[in-house]
Amino acid sequence: MQDPSPPPELRRAIGLPLLVLYGLGITIGAGIYVLIGTAADKAGIYAPTAFLFAAFVMAFSAASFAEFSGRIPQSAGEAVYVDAGFGWDWLTLATGLFIVFSATIAGAAISLGCAGYVASIVPLPQWAIVTIIVVSMGLLAARGIKESVMFAGILTVIEILGLVVIIVSGYLHEPQMFYEIPSVFPSIGDTAALTGIFGASLIAFFAFIGFDDVVNLVEETHNPKRTMPWAIVISLIAVTVIYFLVVFVAVKSVPIPELAGSSAPIGLLFERLTGVSPLGITLIAIVATLNGVVIEIIMASRVIYGLGKKGRLPGRLSRIDPRTQTPLNATVLITVIMLLAAVFVPLGFLVETTSQIILAVFALVNLSLVIVKLRGDPAPEGVFTVPIVMPFIGVLTCMFLLFGPLFIG
Repeated sequence: MQDPSPPPELRRAIGLPLLVLYGLGITIGAGIYVLIGTAADKAGIYAPTAFLFAAFVMAFSAASFAEFSGRIPQSAGEAVYVDAGFGWDWLTLATGLFIVFSATIAGAAISLGCAGYVASIVPLPQWAIVTIIVVSMGLLAARGIKESVMFAGILTVIEILGLVVIIVSGYLHEPQMFYEIPSVFPSIGDTAALTGIFGASLIAFFAFIGFDDVVNLVEETHNPKRTMPWAIVISLIAVTVIYFLVVFVAVKSVPIPELAGSSAPIGLLFERLTGVSPLGITLIAIVATLNGVVIEIIMASRVIYGLGKKGRLPGRLSRIDPRTQTPLNATVLITVIMLLAAVFVPLGFLVETTSQIILAVFALVNLSLVIVKLRGDPAPEGVFTVPIVMPFIGVLTCMFLLFGPLFIG
């Protein structure tokens, strides 16, 4: 006799505050802690403008994600959105696997970064530290969505406070500094500055990757039609403001060559402004990187779950554990792959492709929304919608940033 009880489903346990913290956590992650020096090396004093340009490119894609999250409230967001536009099974699967690949590689890279910080305090082999980090974060992700997102939310608050301390310290160190904000915007005719800004924006874009991943929690969110668009918008605006101010303080407080030559620019900035030992910012960096690992596991496992649910991957990957109400098989799979990548795979050349992969996926999502709108597919009642020009510009800006490096020196 078959069990008449319905199969377990994902648990709707996330409201707007937790969803925003999740978006901030996965976006801020560890990127801003290492990218400032590289951006400053390319754009100099104009590095803050490069981050604003990257946010501008992201804004159009954010609008498309916000609409699609209401039209199609399913996990594996990017994959199902592309499926809605093109309807090609191979492209749907490829999109989902691209997202899983980028998330898993990013999580592996972040775990290595976290291990580096931990090793400066605890003298253990890197492989041992990485194993402890990835396995413990995988266990947390499998424990339950509310528990893991609350943990990530707490870590997000800590890492944001670390950045806020830098902004406030910059003001206290030199109150007149913020009157000089207009100086980081070059004139339209300054070709050299604009070229540097464009080059740095390709780096800055990587620091914005993640805000869109909140859509993969749509099946675990209360009232997603209303909550999801707000979470996307709030996350992107908050991250943009934080990044701009932190980078502004950095280029105004530390000489550009010194900032560009530092392997830990935030630590250098923190010590320069506060006079406090770098141990404080090291602990915050550990928090930020741990947060990045657990959030990447959560996100990638939901994409795997969504693809399994739609029949694009084996059905067992979409099974929900009745006790934890999480996609346990998918979570275990992502954790194992992430650990293997972190321990055995040279990540340098893989990490460099992450931004390009995400830009290509964003272009596909924007183009899918253009197709859906041109086809006249009606949006469900109460869903956030945008004019067709928004996803169209989203396609152009993503392609511009994707292929721009081929045309700049």
